[in-house]
Amino acid sequence: MIKLIRNIVIFIIVPAAFFSCNKQGASAQRTYRMGFENSAPRADYSLYIQSLNLWTTRADATILSEQLPWDSLLAGVTPQAYITNNLSGFVSFCRSKNLQLWIYVDPENGLDRSSDAPILVANNKSIAQTAIQQLYRNYVIALDTMLHPEHLGFALETNLIKGAAPDSIYQGVKLVANEAAQDVRAVDATVKFGVSVQVEYAWGLLGGAGSYVGVDQDFIDFPFIQELGLSSYPYFSFSDPSDLPDNYYSKLVTGKGVPVFVSEGGWTSANLNALGTVVNSTPQKQQAYITRQSQLLDNADAIGLFSLTFTDLDLSAIPPGTPADINYFANLGLVDTNLQPKPALSAWDGIFKRTLKAGN
Repeated sequence: MIKLIRNIVIFIIVPAAFFSCNKQGASAQRTYRMGFENSAPRADYSLYIQSLNLWTTRADATILSEQLPWDSLLAGVTPQAYITNNLSGFVSFCRSKNLQLWIYVDPENGLDRSSDAPILVANNKSIAQTAIQQLYRNYVIALDTMLHPEHLGFALETNLIKGAAPDSIYQGVKLVANEAAQDVRAVDATVKFGVSVQVEYAWGLLGGAGSYVGVDQDFIDFPFIQELGLSSYPYFSFSDPSDLPDNYYSKLVTGKGVPVFVSEGGWTSANLNALGTVVNSTPQKQQAYITRQSQLLDNADAIGLFSLTFTDLDLSAIPPGTPADINYFANLGLVDTNLQPKPALSAWDGIFKRTLKAGN
């Protein structure tokens, strides 16, 4: 549900071939790197390049939030070939800009946490099956050995999967993530491991819990965690950014001894009627969220902040078959569909100008 945006981001990532060529926000420093996954308003090469050139000037990291290319893998395409053709060029370009690389891989269904990935369902396959788990493991090893990320995640929104999916799927995700972590650690002693969790679900704001539930089980089920990714779209649960608790991020890792980073999220700049809730928002409210979020990151001594989209999405150009709910996430960009700055961009830029703490 929360991940509708990811398939669209993947749709508009530039293919590799094109790249052959003080707390409360008062500190002068920041502990967290900032960046985006590459996107454009629609599938237009010139927009890809314009977007890329805009966001890489205000980033010191990038994220690949990867749904597995199950269609290619099931068709016999090797992980090495897929990565070479689709990811390597983009990563090389980002490295030329001295951006750190986070790769977080999703073995489940980013659009519907109650289900396996659609391609697996269509082929009567499941992440609960050993053969499919082996495809996942092979792909993750290739990502690490070919792209050499500083940070690697093995599953996304694990708490939401546990709450929404059949136990067989959750157990499959749990098993394959742990096995892949062992695989990668055998060949890479330095990359930092993690998973991501859904923040609103952890606070009991989604799923009907009604009170804070935390993420203790995620640390039990994924003991390799060295850092925790946070997926957060709080405009579904809060009417104003100022309403977010000061410990909105930090509480999730109290006593855990691991850092957090925002792996995805944002605040819409448009009004919505979504998930049974009327969302009243404006570009100015989105701007206020960026400022409020920096305070939450400071309070948590976070290590990263990512948005999956730098630009708004042009809904008129979305591929056929895309769920209509994509409009919930279409206005998260810091620039609009014409790449014109929104008020939130100036807030981001002001935070980015803070000195990155040495060693981060």
